[in-house]
Amino acid sequence: MIADVSQRIIHQVNFLIKNKDHLAIDSDTHPSDLSLLSGKILEKYKNSKNYYHGRPISGDELLREMKMAAVDMSLIWQNPAATPYTDNQSENYNCLLKANEYIFHLGQSYPEKFIPAGWTDPKALGLDKAMKIVDIFMNDFGFLIVKMNPAQNAFPIDGVEVMTIVEKIAENNGIAAFHYGADTPYTPAEGLEKIASSFPEIRIIGIHMGGGGASYNEAEELYNQTRELGLKCPNLFFVQSAKRDTHIESDFISYTLEGEPFCKNIACASDAPYGRQTWNFGGYRMMFKSLLNSAEHTDERVRNNPDAFNEVIIQNYMGRNIAELIIEGYKLKFPHLFKH
Repeated sequence: MIADVSQRIIHQVNFLIKNKDHLAIDSDTHPSDLSLLSGKILEKYKNSKNYYHGRPISGDELLREMKMAAVDMSLIWQNPAATPYTDNQSENYNCLLKANEYIFHLGQSYPEKFIPAGWTDPKALGLDKAMKIVDIFMNDFGFLIVKMNPAQNAFPIDGVEVMTIVEKIAENNGIAAFHYGADTPYTPAEGLEKIASSFPEIRIIGIHMGGGGASYNEAEELYNQTRELGLKCPNLFFVQSAKRDTHIESDFISYTLEGEPFCKNIACASDAPYGRQTWNFGGYRMMFKSLLNSAEHTDERVRNNPDAFNEVIIQNYMGRNIAELIIEGYKLKFPHLFKH
């Protein structure tokens, strides 16, 4: 373990700079401290031999999955399915802080494997405690990214509390991330657009790029709206996970043909444990192989642009884009660490 937060940040940034041209990075994973499981969550975990939605995995289990999937690094944040809330905001604060502390310690222990990120919740914690935990993330833990989940936690993505937290993240030169999907009405495209346009100076990450847990027919409208939204707001960065593969491919084709900066604004992910890394990254690799074989591709846009996809573009999506987002973000947030 690296004892000092600054040392971890410097080490991780230098590692990313040196290796970004060949790393496979999963931009959305949720490991959990299994020793913290309790109550119904622990009972379900112990008694369910089969997989169930969001079944917790530890950091060690994620490392084993990464090895099987040939994934070099993972961006990690807590798993909401393993973090029980009550009606008591103080209890929720303590529970969520412990979950985030586990993410912090994994990042300190494995700076060449895990990119740690925070998670706050203005509804379950109340705004004051949600802001307090952001302070801890950005100043004590050295997190660059702070995520919120308006969908499962049932609050509007562009609500007053959320905008207040994003303003705090912006003041700290951080990156705000959101579960952004069609699974609930709390994350519409216009809500994400409001945030992106209100804070053009910082990067905003939309996890799932409109996917999430919605049915495919329900989600299609948001998929299409989001694809267009990203082409209007260059500060938006999208993580492809928990989304229909055909729409993921269409996103990559559209953004590749648009060129920079848009083709630099998407990354591959699995949403582990909600998705398997082996399945997802195996699929990404075969998908990109088919896009290289442009003459045989079923999408007319690919056949008509045979030089659009190449190994450089593919590596951007497999790891370089998220690596460069992290590198640039940490240098902006902690300039004193990178004077030389």
